[in-house]
Amino acid sequence: MKILLIYLALFVGQYNTLQDKPVVRLHPHQDVIPTEFGGDLVELINAPPRVQLPPLRLADSHGRPWSIEVKNLGPGTVTIVGKAQFHVEVPVGHSVNIKATDTGYSSGR
Repeated sequence: MKILLIYLALFVGQYNTLQDKPVVRLHPHQDVIPTEFGGDLVELINAPPRVQLPPLRLADSHGRPWSIEVKNLGPGTVTIVGKAQFHVEVPVGHSVNIKATDTGYSSGR
């Protein structure tokens, strides 16, 4: 029993170090990602087909460049849109990194 607890403690400790970003969920049917989600992993569940990014902000609340990772958990493809013609489609089960730049938003998978 003692060995089982040690293995469990090691597993939980390693699992926590694998998540380097806080995970937040956009409320179902909410169509705007809040500015304060900067630096987080944003999970989308039952999101509308089109989700708006917040007004452009170059730094998050910790002073780091504003960025998010968006993961779509379904049920359909979601298009993330921002100002200045920015848009990116996120199919179910996929993630995309979005960051603010001097000229707008940019993305990468």
